[in-house]
Amino acid sequence: MKLVRGLFIALLSVAVIGGVFASGQGEAGKTQVGIVLPTKDEPRWIQDQTRFLDALKAAGFSANVLFSQGDSAKEKANVEALISQGIKVLVICPHDSAAAAAAADLAAKAGVKVISYDRLITGTTSVDYYVTFDSVQVGAAWGDYLNSKVPAGTKNNNLYIYAGAASDNNAFLFFEGAWSKLQPKIADGTYIVRNSDKAVALKDKAKLTRDEMAQIIGQVTTNWNFNDAKSKAEANLTAVGPEAKGTVYICAPNDGTARAIADAFAADKAVTKYYITGQDAEIASIQYIIDGKQSMTVLKDVRTLVQDAINAAVAYMKGQTPPVTAYYNNGKKDVPAKPTAIVTVTKENVKKEIVDSGYWPADKFTGLDK
Repeated sequence: MKLVRGLFIALLSVAVIGGVFASGQGEAGKTQVGIVLPTKDEPRWIQDQTRFLDALKAAGFSANVLFSQGDSAKEKANVEALISQGIKVLVICPHDSAAAAAAADLAAKAGVKVISYDRLITGTTSVDYYVTFDSVQVGAAWGDYLNSKVPAGTKNNNLYIYAGAASDNNAFLFFEGAWSKLQPKIADGTYIVRNSDKAVALKDKAKLTRDEMAQIIGQVTTNWNFNDAKSKAEANLTAVGPEAKGTVYICAPNDGTARAIADAFAADKAVTKYYITGQDAEIASIQYIIDGKQSMTVLKDVRTLVQDAINAAVAYMKGQTPPVTAYYNNGKKDVPAKPTAIVTVTKENVKKEIVDSGYWPADKFTGLDK
């Protein structure tokens, strides 16, 4: 009877709250670790959900994963629901870095430890720990890759810059990293930015303020949305003449938007060759890389990131302190953190870094050995 009652409670939790429950050794009817992810409409976050539930179940902890679906009010409601389930630790990847402060404050007031996951919650002291990839280095990897493809000594190469959502603090960090590598070559005339007059106006400034970055991001944001990215790329191509096409260099902010932007550029007959960046090593983008439709992606090994978050959660539940290797200022405090290394993946090393490493199995792809 107890087993049936416990199963009913778990299923009811999923049905009512819309989450996913992983059973473990937690107290009956209680959830030890609450996880809030921004959306289930992007492969990246479904991937994270699976990794979290598998790892926490294996570790013997109960967990519930809820999705905010790009809605800060729902994100806050998700946190309230998890608090009511008795969580000890909240792992949250905010939809909106600033708006999520209210949700973090609720959790802290309830005595819950708050781990900001992948994206930093800003404007609050209620964040205990930050598990992340070095987002500035992700952007720098894009810039380094594009720079490596430019013929030495050439000028006026066509550069198109795209960014993530302005509500996401990481979008600014990615942009900062990319700008640090691209700006010197924009300033010396190696590149001409074709889709942002704000970037052109600021081309001689190596270090941008957040407001200055926001001006550029406002012009080139994809909102992390496939359709927005494709529409923006098509509009950019319509607005320019043939001199802005030919061979182009495209700084795209993640794999989903990279595929959308790549499709738009590939469909323009005046574009003879393009190089395009990405991140997240999504299965569809790995196939694009194999097929020559996407140039690179940044592998952020979610297995490591998830394990770092779980290690921190377990440490807190045991009354311990997780390891700290860096601090990130969120506007209210220096948040203890543990950034994880990144890997640039291209057609040349895709088998080694993606398949041989066990990140994705070979049967997910075709033409891998071409």
